[in-house]
Amino acid sequence: MSRLKSPLSLFFVSIFLLTVNLGGVQQIAAQSNSNTTAIVGAMLLDGYERPPIHQSVIIVKKDRIVAVGTLEDTEIPKEASIIEGGGMTVMPGLIDLHVHTMFLGHGDYAEWFSIFSGKEEEMMEIAAKQLLMAGVTTAVDLGAPIEIVNVRDRIDSGEAIGPRLLVSGPWISRRAWGSYPSYFQHVINSPSEAAQRTQELVDAGVDVIKSWSGMGEEDIRAVVGVAHPAGVPVHSHLYTPESMWDAVRGGADVLQHVGSGGNPDYPEDLIEAINVRNIPIVQTIAHRIWVYPATIDFPERLQDPRLKKDLPRDLYSEFQRSFSNFERLSYFRTTPRQIRNSKTATRQFIDANVVMGMGTDSGSPLNFHTESAWREISALVDSGMTPVQAISVSTKSGAEIIGRGSELGTIEVGKLADLIMVSGNPLSNIETLAKIEHVMKGGVLYK
Repeated sequence: MSRLKSPLSLFFVSIFLLTVNLGGVQQIAAQSNSNTTAIVGAMLLDGYERPPIHQSVIIVKKDRIVAVGTLEDTEIPKEASIIEGGGMTVMPGLIDLHVHTMFLGHGDYAEWFSIFSGKEEEMMEIAAKQLLMAGVTTAVDLGAPIEIVNVRDRIDSGEAIGPRLLVSGPWISRRAWGSYPSYFQHVINSPSEAAQRTQELVDAGVDVIKSWSGMGEEDIRAVVGVAHPAGVPVHSHLYTPESMWDAVRGGADVLQHVGSGGNPDYPEDLIEAINVRNIPIVQTIAHRIWVYPATIDFPERLQDPRLKKDLPRDLYSEFQRSFSNFERLSYFRTTPRQIRNSKTATRQFIDANVVMGMGTDSGSPLNFHTESAWREISALVDSGMTPVQAISVSTKSGAEIIGRGSELGTIEVGKLADLIMVSGNPLSNIETLAKIEHVMKGGVLYK
């Protein structure tokens, strides 16, 4: 259970979080005064699956990209603020299609809720800031209390720091997840109740509906029947072939967790059905299968200085306590089997050339928002993608899946200036994406 036992401790946590948020507002206001920025001399990966542009120039005016070229053919405005790109790669901001801002990587979900309760929005804003600093400029939050709508809106208005968020709020399922709070899960008993809950979420202002455990074809069809007329897509959380067929036939828009290793090889007719229907999938393969052995090899990652910086002292200590004997955490009890299954299951969808986006399940145990994106992209490369394919999936494809391809996902004239810069060349070493030096969202330089 939590070490945050006293009201005084909770008071100091609240004051700390308020200070973090106010500091973020000042940062945004100060940096918005710059009207034109030129990023000069970096290798450019524009989000498409094609060779890089060397010695590039990108001109940003206000929140938009107004010119893309090279030092030889692009005039740099005299009034521009210059960001030197020597030795670096510039690419679109990452788009993570599966995050959980209500979690911060604590080792045990059940113990986390007593800490989280009453401080939901403050904790979610810590997670949002971590995601943006890690290069995630757009994210889909798939499972949180309905207060995530307020966090999304504060980010949009500049009152808080974070990626553009598309949010589902509570998910809809046939079974409750453990004995955990009901504020992030709506358990239904019939398709009509599924439709009712969907309408409540749409009315509350969510961007996405998430269906979860035990939802059959008729349940999902009922959700889709309410969500789609309102312009809200449906993402289905699933693992087994049977539940995937239900989602395909029920009309779900995106299949989440597909290929993440919990199952043996998937039937070929199921993969073909997903492929011919152009239903996007999001694998989230790293959150157990790669994170667990990485922690075995380097347990020091659990003392990441960014965690110590972002969390109040008592909360940081509680996190470290939760990591004790992490090999025995219930979350990882089936991981060895998942690792064995992943050798083929994760590759099936890549080899079939299924439409795919990048998602991390960030916030799950030991899967920190500060590093989940680069680990997931690295896992995609380990599973058979080329680095340029994995980067395109994590930028261009992600934007297209959420219906924002005309504004996000690639570096092109007229698009929003969501850019990240990393030291080195991710095409030769994909883990270079862990070395993010600059983050720009909507023309504002946050890092």
